[in-house]
Amino acid sequence: MKRFSIGRRLQRSWVVVVALVVIAAAGSGVYRLHGIFGSDNDTSTPGPIGNDVNYNPKHITLEVFGHPGTVATINYLDINVQPQKVMNAPLPWSLQMVTTQPGAFTNLVAQGNSDSLGCRIIVDGEVKDERIVNTVNAYTFCLVKSA
Repeated sequence: MKRFSIGRRLQRSWVVVVALVVIAAAGSGVYRLHGIFGSDNDTSTPGPIGNDVNYNPKHITLEVFGHPGTVATINYLDINVQPQKVMNAPLPWSLQMVTTQPGAFTNLVAQGNSDSLGCRIIVDGEVKDERIVNTVNAYTFCLVKSA
């Protein structure tokens, strides 16, 4: 019958024992240092704001214009940056939107059945982008990245 001694087992598995001791010491050190550097203080999430009032609303007007009797297919991004489509819109066409967001991305694309077509984006009474195209089945676009 063979006898198993603790010394002989430690000779065979000393690497595993040392690894377990190192892991336990590192875990204990991390746990103790965790609170020293302020990681237990959550300052990144502010409390609720009582009266969060938006101000300075922006008035955005999209316009598509062309010769009388022209119809156009119009694609645009609304205030929530969702694509919208208007089929066979008689020109002139316009849309007014109001937002209190600090910035607005506005894109307007139109293709008509005449040889002249234009688009315009107006923000708070100021023309931000305007294009007029004179070709067969005219296609035009207007873009304002930061209204």
